Amino acid sequence: MNVTRAMGAAMRRIHVGNAFSAFGLGFTVPYLYVYVAQVRGLGAMTAGLVLAVFAVAALIVLPFAGRAIVRRGPLPVLLTALVLAALGALSLGLAGGAGAVLLSAAALGAGQAVMQPALATMIVDCSSAETRSRAFATQFFLQNLGLGVGGLIGGHLVDTTRVSSFTLLFAIEAAVFLLLVVVMATVRMPHAPRIADAPTAPAASAKGSWKRLLENRAMVQLCVLGFVLFFACYGQFESGLSAYGVEAAGMSTSALGTALAANTLMIVVAQFAVLRFVERRRRSRVIAGVGLIWAVAWLAAAYAGLGHGSQEMATAAFVSTYALFGLGEAMLSPTVAPLVADLAPAGLAGQYNSAFALVKQLALAVGPAVGGPLAASLPGPYVVVFLLFSLGITGLALRLGRGLAPAQDQPWAAARSSRVVARGGTAEPVGAEA
Repeated sequence: MNVTRAMGAAMRRIHVGNAFSAFGLGFTVPYLYVYVAQVRGLGAMTAGLVLAVFAVAALIVLPFAGRAIVRRGPLPVLLTALVLAALGALSLGLAGGAGAVLLSAAALGAGQAVMQPALATMIVDCSSAETRSRAFATQFFLQNLGLGVGGLIGGHLVDTTRVSSFTLLFAIEAAVFLLLVVVMATVRMPHAPRIADAPTAPAASAKGSWKRLLENRAMVQLCVLGFVLFFACYGQFESGLSAYGVEAAGMSTSALGTALAANTLMIVVAQFAVLRFVERRRRSRVIAGVGLIWAVAWLAAAYAGLGHGSQEMATAAFVSTYALFGLGEAMLSPTVAPLVADLAPAGLAGQYNSAFALVKQLALAVGPAVGGPLAASLPGPYVVVFLLFSLGITGLALRLGRGLAPAQDQPWAAARSSRVVARGGTAEPVGAEA
């Protein structure tokens, strides 16, 4: 079997892993609060702590996960994370006391957090610069599909009057993770070629160290940009934006559900439609465009909550906000994750993926804590603040682009030029496509 065929076979299994890991997450996480607070009768305080434990566990393990991926490879780390998540899910379904619930949640949260950079690193190793954008777009599509299907099936299985229905739910989740252990253990990881002209960190730095990563100025800029991206979008979905919709725009729970469905539908419909457009353009400019799209989304939210139109118009504007966010997400999925990979020096993709996952977790922890109270008490300033954050995304992206190598910012054009030069020809100008 040649390298290309080996990479294709491995990638198919990796995408199965992405879909089923997302399925497991969507299968139980939406019902954790109800399970702990009401079904187990442990109260709202313990349920809130469980959700906090998920974030804290991720923040603790991700710095170590990066180094483990570098030293041991992504596959062993992924298998360990799957076993840990399976144990956490199974014990969570059986736990009756607050202590056992919190420990189980910590194991489940840590396992699920480590899966992300491990799977992302496997995608990097099984793709080339030309195929990486499509691979990550497929990953994002399958993750959203898995989350949606998992949440839908899980919602039909649970019954708040029966503890056994939740025990079954967590047992199925554990079985899914263990099945993934068997599937992923069959993956044979080829090593994909790296970008030739990507700048590397100083040789004096210790391999795999955080110091080496921090010396990569472009990666630091991308992490700052990533924090703003996740803080201003994902960190608002289930807290600030929903609170704003209820308090300022008068949205019903059914309207909130419709808005979330519009977000998912936009991603599913637009993901591959925008991929060809996105993968041939400068990544920094694509991200800058997302900032502008999200700025329009916040203007629609402003009309929904602060305008003087009918309730029907307000609802349409609010649903449009979520749909526009989905369009931006579809543009980011083949852009940001491949850029993280292409910024990493040879052998350090796991470290860089874990660092970016850590930034994401921080943003997702801080975003709801800031956005929820602000949206509920000061809806006008809330919209203005996040409108400015969206415009800030555009500025940060353009600034990042000035420090990227051509093969990092526009790998399609760089690869095309390399092929023409290798044949002894002359590359055509690509500026019109930037």
